[in-house]
Amino acid sequence: MSKIFTFLKKEIVLTVSFVLAIISMIFVTPNEKYFDYIDFRTLGLLFSLMTVMAGFNKMGVFKVIAEYLLNKVNTMRGVTLSLVLLCFFSSMIITNDVALITFVPFTIVLLKLADKQSRAIYVVTLETIAANLGSMLTPIGNPQNLYLFSAYNMNISDFFKTILPYALISLVMLVCCSLFSGKSPIVYNGNREELNFDKRLIAMYIALFAIALLSVFRVLNYLILLAVVIAFVLIFDRKVLLKVDYSLLFTFIFLFVFIGNLGNISQINGWLSSVVNGNEVPVGVLASQVFSNVPATILLSGFTNNATDLMIGVNIGGLGTLIASMASLISFKFIQKENVSIAKYFGLFTLFNVLFLAANIILWLVIK
Repeated sequence: MSKIFTFLKKEIVLTVSFVLAIISMIFVTPNEKYFDYIDFRTLGLLFSLMTVMAGFNKMGVFKVIAEYLLNKVNTMRGVTLSLVLLCFFSSMIITNDVALITFVPFTIVLLKLADKQSRAIYVVTLETIAANLGSMLTPIGNPQNLYLFSAYNMNISDFFKTILPYALISLVMLVCCSLFSGKSPIVYNGNREELNFDKRLIAMYIALFAIALLSVFRVLNYLILLAVVIAFVLIFDRKVLLKVDYSLLFTFIFLFVFIGNLGNISQINGWLSSVVNGNEVPVGVLASQVFSNVPATILLSGFTNNATDLMIGVNIGGLGTLIASMASLISFKFIQKENVSIAKYFGLFTLFNVLFLAANIILWLVIK
């Protein structure tokens, strides 16, 4: 029982989505139409991209890049700015959760080696915000964008034009906050990773990533991508399949079932349609605070055709509460293992998230 409780606690979003799917089945009897609920293209793309990024991460590619850049700076301000920018820009390609899994532990180790543990709360808070906001600028940066880009057949130019203003204001704010870290000197005495990567695997993952991008932009059918990724990984690096976040894939499946069933309950369908239509941004922000932005995206997408406003709402909605973006919980899990005040982290995290959220909402009100 203790193992089950631990699992449920660790995978709270998966558990909740499963319970919601089961409850919805009481009102809509399972039938063959359930398969129509599931967006297999999104699942295939998500699995393929997570596998490729897990491969790069397993080889330590991202850590080596981080160490190289950080060896070029020697002040606390420079280190903070470098780490924050790393999370912001890398998340556009490797996703927000992978960016945080990669750089937050490295940040904690680096600050310990430099005897700057007291700055961990501030730096990790900014890194978390940077990953969540940087990832919104590309269709592959986070799961909600990948889903929306696929489900609504979005145009790439419209996608960038819609989200670019929010990414820019967020970047400016992050740089300003990073500059307040001070000019105190910092010496990093860690041992740099040796660049002894398996060249075949590096080449394979670069090629698979390129193929994945072709599929994201609908040049290549996702089934071909899926077949190629599975075949090559099974042959050359099968252990990386253990690093894929399957809980996220099953969370999507359960939510697809739940939302599909909601769409077949006329009373709920009508109410959600009336609430969501025309209010995609505020509803997306509020729903993300409670459900987290990925589940909120899947839930609300069934009741609106306004993909751009929904995308704005759920992306800036990743700011706010600790669960507004599940990626934020990754940072929290790492920081709570350290000798720091959790109350202080929670307070600073919430304060900065609210400030960034408010700035983005004000920008939205001005633009609209």
